[in-house]
Amino acid sequence: MSDSEAADLSSKYVLQTAGFDARFPNTNQTRHCFQNYTDYFKCVAAKGEDFAPCKQFKRAYNSLCPNEWVAKWDEQRENDTFPASLEP
Repeated sequence: MSDSEAADLSSKYVLQTAGFDARFPNTNQTRHCFQNYTDYFKCVAAKGEDFAPCKQFKRAYNSLCPNEWVAKWDEQRENDTFPASLEP
């Protein structure tokens, strides 16, 4: 790949991860992951899927959480067996 091709690709894609959250100052981000997942669905229930601030929670949990966890939690939500309340 030439330098111009690499520069073209880097201008198309911006990689971001979840920013620092003072509620979770330690290295282990498991709780941060779970909290953003639940916050997203609470936000969607209260404000709707198109509400821009809800999307930040989704970006954060997609960045922090392993895909297997998200798939398991999605399945639990569909089966009404999710271990936390998602009511706003």
